[in-house]
Amino acid sequence: MARITFIKTLVPLVAAGPLTLAAMKLQELNKMTAPLGRIKKMPVLFLGHGSPMNAIEENEFVTGFRNVAKDIPKPNAILCVSAHWETKGTFVTAMENPPTIHDFGGFPKELFAVQYPAPGSPDLARETKSLITKTEVGLDDKWGLDHGAWSVIKHLYPQADIPVIQMSIDYRQTPQFHYELAKEIKSLREKGVLVIGSGNMVHNLSMVEWRRLNENFGFDWAMEANEKMKSYILNGNHQELVNFRSQGKAFDLAIPTPEHYLPLLYSLALKEGSEQVQLFNDKPVAGSLTMTSVRIG
Repeated sequence: MARITFIKTLVPLVAAGPLTLAAMKLQELNKMTAPLGRIKKMPVLFLGHGSPMNAIEENEFVTGFRNVAKDIPKPNAILCVSAHWETKGTFVTAMENPPTIHDFGGFPKELFAVQYPAPGSPDLARETKSLITKTEVGLDDKWGLDHGAWSVIKHLYPQADIPVIQMSIDYRQTPQFHYELAKEIKSLREKGVLVIGSGNMVHNLSMVEWRRLNENFGFDWAMEANEKMKSYILNGNHQELVNFRSQGKAFDLAIPTPEHYLPLLYSLALKEGSEQVQLFNDKPVAGSLTMTSVRIG
């Protein structure tokens, strides 16, 4: 497609507003931009999302989320694997307009008032389903965007003008299953899709020092586990991270249940060859949580 034709095609869409442009079929957008060299392989993120309050607070972690978005290409769409959507089976959200889910309690009303009206992408959902052969993937029309997704994505893209879908975590499956399943969606990166895993590497709510919620300190076991995880990540030793239950007591305390850890495996599985890996927001919180986040590519 000639450049002038491409520009003429976009004029009425831009005039109609950002949500119209965001709602374009992913495949059509790819067809138009590919000849101009506009699609680059997207990086992959793992975001330590921490407390839901990060959605409305101003702190160093929110700044970290914003800064990473400034340093990567703007995606055509986002696929998020959130710790807060566990299912029996694997599903992807496939509605045009996913609702903002406030899946928590005991927080200020200001947090419940937050809406993140990003469009969905049924096309991306169907394409994701078609790529995965390891298991049957269901198309979901009931979930939406939980706080593991919107509380961080709203800082990356506050205009809510990028289509977002979520992929669930099948709680019955092994870490190896999740790691291998994630590898099957690698090609989405080539189509301008930003894959985000959202959880926490160290996440033990039963041992949180609630009186020190705003302090950057970690218990010895939390720091030991986090440092070992970072070493494995930076050295590309993914199998040790997949086999986290064989890593000793510090890992057992850091990962009492796997749902916040598994999104990390989804992100790491998408790393290719010698792609650069960077850590950011690398601090502990309240003793038993870490906000450590990862950028791949």
